[in-house]
Amino acid sequence: MPHRSIPTAVMAHAPSLTVRKLQVDLSQGFARHWHGGDAFLSQYYNALSMSFPVGEQSFIDSVRDGLKLLPDTLDNAALRDTVTQFIGQEATHRHVHGLYNAHLEKQGLVNRWQHWATQRIDFGKKRGIHPLHWLAVTAAYEHCTAVFADGTLRYDSWFAGAEPSLQTLWRWHAAEETEHRAVAFDLYTTLGGNHTWRIRWYLYVLALFTLDAGRQTVLNLWHDGSLFKPGTWWSALKFFWGKDGMVWRCTGPLLSYFRRDFHPDQEAHSAPEAHGQALATRWLADHAASWRAVR
Repeated sequence: MPHRSIPTAVMAHAPSLTVRKLQVDLSQGFARHWHGGDAFLSQYYNALSMSFPVGEQSFIDSVRDGLKLLPDTLDNAALRDTVTQFIGQEATHRHVHGLYNAHLEKQGLVNRWQHWATQRIDFGKKRGIHPLHWLAVTAAYEHCTAVFADGTLRYDSWFAGAEPSLQTLWRWHAAEETEHRAVAFDLYTTLGGNHTWRIRWYLYVLALFTLDAGRQTVLNLWHDGSLFKPGTWWSALKFFWGKDGMVWRCTGPLLSYFRRDFHPDQEAHSAPEAHGQALATRWLADHAASWRAVR
């Protein structure tokens, strides 16, 4: 894979990362339909949470393996430090969503996504897939996550009526995903990852994420007893196709990954205060009582 350097201007504006502990108590659990009484929205986000512990660990492993290939030079010092903080943030997400998912099990939900992901990861390890390919997969998932995170911070309607503690949890997660959205991408390109394989793995991730999220949500709704209720399907229709729906708000940013000159920290919004990083910084500042800096 030919070397492709990261634009200096982009790297210069990359935010420094802070590892934070979320000050939200999940020990008492939360309502089955915590998202304003809406079964679809609650079970859709529950499905996403179910993927995180295994997914975050895979991302951690991929950047650790990539870091072993990164020359220990002064030029790479900042990237090394950022990768280390990225690992800290992802480890915290893995822990918090582990607690979240434990309560979902008590509600009678069955997490199949973690098993599907584990089987694929184990298969890839047995095949001896090169670390650059694992990084390409991680960068692709991180872009998808960052796009959804941007919507979570940008559109109040996405969490209107949700329990305050879970609003805080999801928006804290979204803010940190926005902060570190470029880390895996930067490591991949610095190590010589090319555009062709980046796109091939992105297509794979888009297809897999859509399939896994869909079938886990359906499974959650089945166990919840709300799969065949008209209100469930109406809610899904509005969430994806209504005002500020995911189809309208996420399709463009998701497609931007195909550009040869793409970088996660390049944004189309004209006003800097509307950029995703600015939204994340503002949310973290406004909700500083909800988290504590660890390092």
